[in-house]
Amino acid sequence: MTDSFPLLSLCLAWPLLGALSLAFIRDSRLAKRGAVLVAVVELLFTVAAAWVFDTARGDFQLLEDYPWIPGLNIHYQLGVDGISILFLPITALLTLMALLASWNSVRQLNRFQLALMLALESVTIGVFTALDLALFFLFWELTLPPIFFLIGLWGIGAERRHAAMKYILYMLFGGVPLLFGIILLAINHAEYTGGAIPQDLAFSLPVLLNTPIPEAAQGLIFLLLVLGFAVKAPLLPFHTWLPTTAMEAPTFLSALLVGLKLGVYGIIRFAIPLAPQAALEHRWLLAILGAVTLIYGALIALQQTNLRRLLAYSSISHVGLVIVGIAAFNLQGLQGAVLQLLNFGIVAGSLMLIAGMIQQRLGSTDLVHLGGLAKPMPRLTVLFFVFALSSIGVPGTNGFPAELLMILGALQAYPALAMVALFGAVLGAAYMLGFVRRAFFGPVVHDSVARAQDLRPRELALLVVPALLVLAIGLYPQWLLSWQETSLQAWSQRLNATTQLIAEARHAHRPTSLGMPAETDGSI
Repeated sequence: MTDSFPLLSLCLAWPLLGALSLAFIRDSRLAKRGAVLVAVVELLFTVAAAWVFDTARGDFQLLEDYPWIPGLNIHYQLGVDGISILFLPITALLTLMALLASWNSVRQLNRFQLALMLALESVTIGVFTALDLALFFLFWELTLPPIFFLIGLWGIGAERRHAAMKYILYMLFGGVPLLFGIILLAINHAEYTGGAIPQDLAFSLPVLLNTPIPEAAQGLIFLLLVLGFAVKAPLLPFHTWLPTTAMEAPTFLSALLVGLKLGVYGIIRFAIPLAPQAALEHRWLLAILGAVTLIYGALIALQQTNLRRLLAYSSISHVGLVIVGIAAFNLQGLQGAVLQLLNFGIVAGSLMLIAGMIQQRLGSTDLVHLGGLAKPMPRLTVLFFVFALSSIGVPGTNGFPAELLMILGALQAYPALAMVALFGAVLGAAYMLGFVRRAFFGPVVHDSVARAQDLRPRELALLVVPALLVLAIGLYPQWLLSWQETSLQAWSQRLNATTQLIAEARHAHRPTSLGMPAETDGSI
């Protein structure tokens, strides 16, 4: 059923219209103000979508469904549920923060840079709202051109063009198995219904959730989807693009890349629900991959002397913890995983923006050029410390309930991996607090540090909002978890139903062909 007012289309189209309108604005300062105004209005639109969302329902809401390519049965289909709804305001907030952070750092082609940022926001909203897999793949690939130009034209490193090319090649490599998985899902639906190809292909997520898939095909589809999403997550061994990008790209873009984990979202949204039997059989692979990524990222972060590279490996390590939470396949683990994904946008993005502010003032984020930052920049130090405490999961911050839920979920499914997760948390505290001690405290030994300016009013304003969210979610996480609970329960029930069917099939010694049980409504 299509919603009467196309609110999601408005959220998707508004930043793109803003990007196009910048072509008619010649004054650079006016273009900056216009881009920020567009981002503020977009934030209001996404908050309105979250406001009208009915948290008591676990199905897709704010639906829009129109034929797009009838010959291939591809639709312009948008919708959100409790898993995806909060990613819209987080995306809008992080984009607004990135625009404000780049206010004085971009001095050439600034209208083009602003337009690319708004276009990237638009297609990212599309990734979180698309329910047609062909439309989702289109938005997924459309994130690449803006990022390529933002890295290559406004990167802060000498190897920025190499970093841009490396990012594109990695993402194109991940897109190939993802596209093959989507095509196999569509063909399986046509074969199951006895239809013809291409007229009876199906790319709609609600339709595919109710389409049984043969056991052998499920395994292949699951591995293809996970491979495609793992590259962008990133998980080992596909992680090397992120540290390179963090060092070479502009920090306002790095904040978006570490704050919005589209690959992990894809695993939750598509890979596991569409191939539940294969997901259950390969959950050990997900759990081990997550644990190895968690420990590897933390150990490498311990060795870093550059803040931006440390934050990149910290992000990789936290992605590993999220995968461990997802692989628990229970409500607690999944709640913690989704909450942590939302936290990335608030905490990891803010930390990277602060690193950019240090880079802009001192020309470096290497420890050798830092030391004693707390004396000339007390406000920056306080806010960095708040986000650092959240990153390591200190009680009272939003990182604590997320990590607690993931560890509790892992403890029920894989007690040994729960111990690995706890060890990873200890390593996280070691590398983050160790860097804070060496960079922010102690004597000031460089004149550039002594002369460094503290946060300007604009910078202070853009960081205070996420800092308040860190404390609000940490002290009362239920107001955020309530948006997700019903949809995550439906997601968990789908896997439980699959587990029962597998047990019955094995008891009867017969092969299984599992999809969504017929009596369900297709929600996840």
